Amino acid sequence: MPNEAILSSKDQYTIFKYDRYIIRFRAPYSLERYTQVKEWDNGYLVVMAKYSHNQDEEEEYIDLIPMLKDLYYDAHEFLAPIKKVRIQYD
Repeated sequence: MPNEAILSSKDQYTIFKYDRYIIRFRAPYSLERYTQVKEWDNGYLVVMAKYSHNQDEEEEYIDLIPMLKDLYYDAHEFLAPIKKVRIQYD
């Protein structure tokens, strides 16, 4: 889907993929995997995540805007076409 981004994790990184872009950033040390995207709001994600120190999933928050700005992206332009984010693991 052209207006859809993918969220996943591998090793100690969170991975956000959209179009031809792949943005990786450090994840919490005990993150096992993301399990659900609860909300997408133009760069702000509310997700459920499974951590090794907890048997239950926990709600987690990811704000992509500061990361995009640190990478010299125009955050508004980059995020505007994204209408949905889903979890996907290969």
